[in-house]
Amino acid sequence: MDAEFNHHSHHGPLLRLRCSVQKYDWGKTGTDSQVARLFSLNSGSKIEVDRPYAELWMGTHESGPSFLLDAGMENGASIGSQCITLKEWIAKNPNVLGDKVFNKWGSDLPFLFKVLSVAKALSIQAHPDKELAKMLHKLQPDVYKDDNHKPEMALAITEFEALCGFISLKELKGVLHNVPEIVELIGRTEANQVLNMNEQDGEEKVKSLLRSIFTQLMSAGKEITTKVISKLKSRLHMESQVRELADKEWLVLKLEKQYPADIGIISAFFFNYVKLNPGEALYLGANEPHAYLYGDCIECMATSDNVVRAGLTPKHRDIQTLCSMLTYKQGFPEILKGFPLSPYITRYLPPFDEFEVDSCILPRGASTVFPAVPGPSIFVITAGEGRMRTASSKEVVSEGDVLFAPANIEITITTASELHLYRAGVNSRFFHIL
Repeated sequence: MDAEFNHHSHHGPLLRLRCSVQKYDWGKTGTDSQVARLFSLNSGSKIEVDRPYAELWMGTHESGPSFLLDAGMENGASIGSQCITLKEWIAKNPNVLGDKVFNKWGSDLPFLFKVLSVAKALSIQAHPDKELAKMLHKLQPDVYKDDNHKPEMALAITEFEALCGFISLKELKGVLHNVPEIVELIGRTEANQVLNMNEQDGEEKVKSLLRSIFTQLMSAGKEITTKVISKLKSRLHMESQVRELADKEWLVLKLEKQYPADIGIISAFFFNYVKLNPGEALYLGANEPHAYLYGDCIECMATSDNVVRAGLTPKHRDIQTLCSMLTYKQGFPEILKGFPLSPYITRYLPPFDEFEVDSCILPRGASTVFPAVPGPSIFVITAGEGRMRTASSKEVVSEGDVLFAPANIEITITTASELHLYRAGVNSRFFHIL
């Protein structure tokens, strides 16, 4: 290897990060998990074959901090590799954020970057908007740990499945016709109100009826829930002998195996079942219901970990809060396919100021440039190896490496093999670049 290429350069602007992993029980297990493979390469730790590895966190959130691998301090004194978090370092060097980011969000990264490996469904959840987050954090700081909102985006690495947002009125009528168990839970009167409603009744009226039946469904008692789910299960098993079950019906049977007798199983009928191909992304605003179901994805969000849960979970549920906070917007979510920024870079631009994500697949012998931007970036290498060069430094990078790049730095990337990486940064629309 050329002597000029440092694995650890103390003078360069790019900072290597050692990241945190979350072993939530819905994660893929051991070496099946891309999160486990990346974490193991990133941290030099062995993969525990029987443990779930759910999320790799890259950023400054206290619940999963990133540490500087070798902090080249301005005076040349290097601090021990475990000591300093990216958050502490940024607080001491806020100029790395660029003025505009610092003025809006203070001396912290406005986004949190993650890789997820999902083996079984996450809880049906929503993330509060700013107003609600402030209130929940004040009332229950042990459950709602910060006062920020959490818009997010998931970009599929493998095929990726999710439940997300409410189905249209037309589809909802279909559900009430075809799923007698739901009618049993919400009552014939409510069901008829939906069946007799049409788009001419106006969006607000439809929303308020949807809110009322969804709240009723989610608040159903344990006993009736167990009974109705058992009916649903045996009906679907019987019908599968004589007809092809719909995707949503297979999903419901799968969820029943994962979370027996959980009201979330029934609520799945109310949500859009979204299947992303690799390279497609889904974004979620505040107060939109969703549950990731299966697959690996790159996720980016505002720096928050606030979650209001109501189903498919053994964890704390807050059904009243969830049901009252949702927007009850209906219809299929927008799928982002990204747009080419340059031949090898695809950009995903959600309608949120805090973040955007770039995907870069660099073939053998190719090179590309990430132009200087007025805000900070985090890069994660997910496959292959290559070199990242700035005006003052060169780094050899390979799978599992995570790097922080300060504002206003142009980065050239080359590879002799093939290189896959993702970049998270502040949304370019925020800087009026696009």
